[in-house]
Amino acid sequence: MAQNEFWQGNKAIAMGAIAAGCRFFGGYPITPSTEIMETMAEELPKLSGKFIQMEDEIGGIASAIGASIAGKKAMTASSGPGIALKQELLGYAYIAEIPIVVADVQRGGPSTGLPTKISQADVMQAKWGPNGDHGTIAYAPCSVQDCYEITIKAFNRAERFRQPVLIMADEVLGHMREKITIPEAGSFEIVNRKKPTVCPEEFIPYRADEDGVPPMAAFGDGYRWHVTGLTTNEWGFPTNDAPDIDLKANRIITKVDRFRDEIVEYKEEYMDDAEVVVVSYGSVYRSSLRAIRVLREEGVKVGHFRPITLWPFPDKEIAELSKRVKTIIVPELNAGQMVQEVERAVAGRCEVVGKSLINGELYKPAEIMSFIKEVA
Repeated sequence: MAQNEFWQGNKAIAMGAIAAGCRFFGGYPITPSTEIMETMAEELPKLSGKFIQMEDEIGGIASAIGASIAGKKAMTASSGPGIALKQELLGYAYIAEIPIVVADVQRGGPSTGLPTKISQADVMQAKWGPNGDHGTIAYAPCSVQDCYEITIKAFNRAERFRQPVLIMADEVLGHMREKITIPEAGSFEIVNRKKPTVCPEEFIPYRADEDGVPPMAAFGDGYRWHVTGLTTNEWGFPTNDAPDIDLKANRIITKVDRFRDEIVEYKEEYMDDAEVVVVSYGSVYRSSLRAIRVLREEGVKVGHFRPITLWPFPDKEIAELSKRVKTIIVPELNAGQMVQEVERAVAGRCEVVGKSLINGELYKPAEIMSFIKEVA
């Protein structure tokens, strides 16, 4: 049966990963994500899983990729400069189509920046961090409960689409403690990667099924396949043949784009009569929602739109709501990143007002209220 716990957000991410079937964690301690690693170090051995503290953040993601190739659901976590260090191998996982989950508990930057302070400045890095083009799936939790449930979902997406999936948490969420309800085992969906249905002699490693995703054999299962960061043909070997390149380069984008409507998640609140809409995510959502509730009691027609998936971005949904509202306000803990996506989706149909805070503090509800009153 379901049970209640009082957990930190970082612990909820770790326990959600374990509930999803994660049995390997490779990483390196870094504030404010270290508690994910600590929980994994304590819990994985109880389940015959493996935890390794590597020599650095690059080693952490490298080991997770290796574990996934060996057939295990695998994860790494970091923050700030640690996430920056992981980008080369994140790109490797995209092109080699290796499912892993990466938790980014965001903190202030650039570089070492503000190790103990909140930020949302990795939003664009999540999309464009590695070189080259690829489909991106990234979630932004807003509560400890969300941290648990979204982590399960992230593993399901990683396994389903055979690629990295990112969890874009933040310092406040990672270190905040809240009541959380742990659902009964078996009551939520668990997705496992597709396995080959042909014999090893007939196996073509990167020949995709109709959904654009190839089955994945584990090393040691008797199937031979080559893993490289180079662009490959369907056999997994490097190619300079234009048709092969076109097939591979487009497929690692379209396998996500084709299922955009399946992947994208968002939440609308108080939207029936809203003239002003606040678009926010992560911890900022909590301040925004409090502000909106207070102002609605005062008669202000304001609603909220929360992107749950930051990538793919819910641009079609934002475009639709822009047709019926006067102003959209986008408060972020960065110098203005997601507001650019909102402006692109709105395309001039209504006013878009971006608000930035980059001093390591979380917006207070009163600050969000003042933004709304400026335009209401």
